[in-house]
Amino acid sequence: MQIASVTDASTQVPLPTTPPWRRIGAFVALTKPRIIELLLVTTLPTMILAHGGFPSIWLVLATLVGGTLAAGSANVLNCYIDRDIDKVMHRTKRRPLVTGEVTPREALVFGIALGIFSLAWLAWSTNVFAAVLTAAAILIYVVGYTMILKRRTSQNIVWGGIAGCMPVFIGWAAVTGDLSWSAVALFGVVFFWTPPHYWPLAMKFRKDYAAAGVPMLPVVAGDRRVAIESIAYAVAMVACSLALIPLAGMSWVYTIASVALGAWFIGSCVALYRRATSPTAKLHAMRVFHGSITYLSAVFLAVAIDPLLPW
Repeated sequence: MQIASVTDASTQVPLPTTPPWRRIGAFVALTKPRIIELLLVTTLPTMILAHGGFPSIWLVLATLVGGTLAAGSANVLNCYIDRDIDKVMHRTKRRPLVTGEVTPREALVFGIALGIFSLAWLAWSTNVFAAVLTAAAILIYVVGYTMILKRRTSQNIVWGGIAGCMPVFIGWAAVTGDLSWSAVALFGVVFFWTPPHYWPLAMKFRKDYAAAGVPMLPVVAGDRRVAIESIAYAVAMVACSLALIPLAGMSWVYTIASVALGAWFIGSCVALYRRATSPTAKLHAMRVFHGSITYLSAVFLAVAIDPLLPW
């Protein structure tokens, strides 16, 4: 028996090891890079507006690096907490914690380390106030949204979305050391933009969220109600974008852009409502989702361009 045991052990085929590049890619995937890109779209224009021109390259890079690490930390910890429902949802079943490419312990350590380093980096390279706002953003997303709201209320993305608005405050604070009503208006744009941005995605993956027990509004309410609330939030979003004109002294360039883009996006939400109330029309909710990304990117591009104009 002993000889057989030795023979078995000596002839056992070793398990294949994961290539280093794939391991690195798995950790990067946990940070949700595509979401981080969208957050950075709001940070740089805010910094330009706060400075009244282009800030120093060092300050811009320091803020963007810190913001990227902080957002990555929050997203990794979100994946760690949600790994049970990610297994159920078709959209998330290939995430590294579900496939086993990264262990829960590794993800937890990685997420915490990113968060600590991001706060230390921002406190050193920008100012303490920006670092405090960043810490608040991480806590709102990880604790407020992921741990408390997401599985308990259909308004989860509304209040949890505050975390996605914080890059505006962080960028402004990094430049000025404080906040202003202009920063509040920009915060409002992102806050009211979040529901009509995310709910169409939840409409498409309604069955996924229902199976996972996540009460997103499209899971617990009909398409008509979701479309009506999306229109209401879009109107409030446009109102905030227009409030920036007198608050920050924006020129006719931003004014025309914000009015035109706002009318276009509200129109896309109205079109969603019409399709939702038609018994024969296809919903095409993802048109609104993709359109919302275009809207936010274009509005904040106008925010960035306006202070750089020669008049």
